[in-house]
Amino acid sequence: MTDVHPEHAQLQADRIYLGWQYILLHPDPGPPPKRPSPAEGAGPSEPDAADAELLRRERLQEDMLNRPVRLVRLFMLILAVLILAVALTGYLAWQFAAVALVAAGGVAGICSYALVQGDRAVRYRVQEQQARDERLRRQRDQELFQAQEEHARRYREWQEAKDRHDKQLTWYAVAVPDEIDRIDVAGGTLPGWSALVTLLGATRLYSGGHLTVLDLSEGAIAKDLIELARKGGDEPLVWVLPVDLPKLDLGATLKPEAFADVLAHVVSVSEEHRTTRDLSFDNAILERVLEVLGENATISQVTAALRALAQVGDPRDDLRFGLITAAQLERIGTLFGRGVSDRVVIERAWALESQLRKLETLGTQAVRLPPARLRVVSMDRQAGVFGNRVLGTYVATALTHILRQSPASDRPWYHTIIVAGADKLRGDVLDRLMDACETSRTGLVLTYRSLTPTVRERLGRGHAAVAFMRLGNAEDARVASEHVGTEHRLELAQLTETISETLPGLDGGYTSTIAQVEDGHEGHDDAPTDLAGDLTASTEWGRSADRISEKERVLQRSREFLVEPHRLQQLPTTAVIVTDATAQGRRVRLADANPAILTFPKTTLGELEEVREAVLGLDPGDGDGDPPPNLGPPPPRLDWRKGRQ
Repeated sequence: MTDVHPEHAQLQADRIYLGWQYILLHPDPGPPPKRPSPAEGAGPSEPDAADAELLRRERLQEDMLNRPVRLVRLFMLILAVLILAVALTGYLAWQFAAVALVAAGGVAGICSYALVQGDRAVRYRVQEQQARDERLRRQRDQELFQAQEEHARRYREWQEAKDRHDKQLTWYAVAVPDEIDRIDVAGGTLPGWSALVTLLGATRLYSGGHLTVLDLSEGAIAKDLIELARKGGDEPLVWVLPVDLPKLDLGATLKPEAFADVLAHVVSVSEEHRTTRDLSFDNAILERVLEVLGENATISQVTAALRALAQVGDPRDDLRFGLITAAQLERIGTLFGRGVSDRVVIERAWALESQLRKLETLGTQAVRLPPARLRVVSMDRQAGVFGNRVLGTYVATALTHILRQSPASDRPWYHTIIVAGADKLRGDVLDRLMDACETSRTGLVLTYRSLTPTVRERLGRGHAAVAFMRLGNAEDARVASEHVGTEHRLELAQLTETISETLPGLDGGYTSTIAQVEDGHEGHDDAPTDLAGDLTASTEWGRSADRISEKERVLQRSREFLVEPHRLQQLPTTAVIVTDATAQGRRVRLADANPAILTFPKTTLGELEEVREAVLGLDPGDGDGDPPPNLGPPPPRLDWRKGRQ
């Protein structure tokens, strides 16, 4: 297997990347084997010095044993001299002197012979000891040589294992196939969402797709993604509502029945427990009003007609401003019969008008905007909470109707919609958006801050992947652990835990680009190529890559944990547990959604299973350097203005 730097690997258009998992296919072999050395005291020394020392000890011992013999010999020699001297003086006969001399000399000779034999014995013992030492030396040398050969073999094996460990990939892509219709992200913090949206959006844009982000979180989570799109050469379109509401023409050309449906759902935001019958009643009122107003009616005209129907204010003011005509005012007065139901109609018309007034400036200053790969619709955090919910519901419902009128794409996820803070939308609004995206084969990512009953009913429904990030409370964590399964043991990289403490903050908000774009300026459809370089240059995540890389070289450790509620409440900010169904069963993987990991030299765009097959020789390719399949020409863009014919 050869390592593939992410700059040279290609994004796969048929994969939705959600992060990377830290896996070591080759464990750390540890320290190198210790080189063998001669035993203590048995090392090489000077042979002559050792022999001289041995000879000295043996002679000393022999001298101590032979000291009485030497004394006897000396005594006999002295005695022989005395006998000879006496014999010379004539005091002793020569016959007796000769016998005495022979006896003394014999004893002295015997003593001398004993001393000579002792000296020979010393030399023999020294020679024997030298022979034994030589044999032991040769044996030790042979054992040392064999031990060094074994050490050399083990060191070569250790070096190979160390090279495999040092050169192996450590971060593997966690992706789901584009056959998945939707991704539900449960839990998470704003920085965590920012990381996930930046990674997911970047990989979709750089693989040739288009992306729409509806940010209901009020946390500017797509800020880095916007900068990245600019670095890639495509100026994104960013609406900040309600400031940019006059320049938002989303759904402005819908057919009257679709427009009435959108407005009815917008009104239902403040009435969570309203039934389908109530929506139908509101829809009927709006359809009749739009029928009176004619084609291309604006929100201002609709609210004027509702005021006339509800008998609120002076209709002459609306006549003077040209919002309605006298003929329209007369027809509105006869839309519903007089009687008991009249009061019900008046009350609903009044409620409809009070809600829709927040949208009166919609599309009043619309201009022709250039096409863009990235479009972001966000809510101003300084605006009212209820007003933002109204605006968010309108955008989501209008997008739903546009998708319903669009033909199914030949390339799934070519158009991708991300709704951040989807738990702020009503359940029926979410259901309709899910169905429209599934029918048109548009990718949909929904992020939920909390697992409300509405969210639980829809989490993972259909052919969807579910991703869990840090859960806010114990009940949400319990639900998530039951969904994942507490028997799963996941591996968490220490880098993921460490870097969460130094994540870049989400300062400020979005800056609108609608007033800055040139009318009629054409964009381009060519996807940028240098994703890793652009991430480093244009995003806070990428700019922190140098610090992360330094830590990554040191923190090559990980720990395992079971999927338990209290563990899910302590997940690092960018950690995400991805679950999806495959032919082999349901997969559960722990990933890090930090986009900066893409810039690491040991990160691959291939998934773990592919790389493992390549390592085992089951697959000739490594899975991450293959070019994407020929997907044919891109489908037409999702036109926001597409609607009434």
